[in-house]
Amino acid sequence: RYFDPANIVELAIEGGCNAVASTLGGLSCVARRYAHRIPMILKLNHNETLSYPAIYDQTLFAQVEQAFEMGCVAVGATIYFGSHESRRQIMEISEAFERAHELGMVTVLWAYLRNPEFKQDGTDYHVAADLTGQANHLGVTLEADIIKQKQPTNNGGYKALNSNGQKFGKFDEKMYSDLATDHPIDLTRYQVLNNYMGRAGLINSGGASGDDDFAQAARTAVINKRAGGMGLISGRKAFQRPREDGVKLLNLIQDIYLDDSITIA
Repeated sequence: RYFDPANIVELAIEGGCNAVASTLGGLSCVARRYAHRIPMILKLNHNETLSYPAIYDQTLFAQVEQAFEMGCVAVGATIYFGSHESRRQIMEISEAFERAHELGMVTVLWAYLRNPEFKQDGTDYHVAADLTGQANHLGVTLEADIIKQKQPTNNGGYKALNSNGQKFGKFDEKMYSDLATDHPIDLTRYQVLNNYMGRAGLINSGGASGDDDFAQAARTAVINKRAGGMGLISGRKAFQRPREDGVKLLNLIQDIYLDDSITIA
């Protein structure tokens, strides 16, 4: 029942979400019933897990016009920045976002990183503030209205990747001394800075489900809000549990953004 599109949309409605995002197949079979009840975001591309050996690519499964015709208010897409396929994805999504704006729709970009070299000496720089910040900057360059990004847990990706003698990217020491500290709010604020100082909204991903979902969701939301972000996307943490618990988790996140005592740091 967790993967029944109707159940997921019902959870989003009952949980008070301001939108629900899913794939062409997921939304098309419920759009007539729900498009007038909650804003829908059609995810234009996504991975497929049948290629062997495994590949990490994003394939277009839908067109912007299909989203418009089924009553969606926005389209979303993922780009795996740093991957060998990223340039093709950038061109595809740039064209799609241009068309979406022509039709008056909002654009949401999942600006993720994918490159095995981004793991150096036991540290995963896929969640580094500087590298994810650059991905965000490329996202707003594509005219994404909202950027979805993993919340950073470290920094110094450019420095680490240049330590092996290769020339990679561009960076300045002030990125690490003047513009960010190691505090999680500062690291997330650096993502906001790369979103044209927050002109394009930053939402962080809720992450995979686990044993302490409620505490993790609350922490992520507080950090995002205090850094100048605008919200979270919660997927598996919410729908891979009984409906009542999923609603409680969504409401917990919403309460943080409604709490006036939690302010910009």
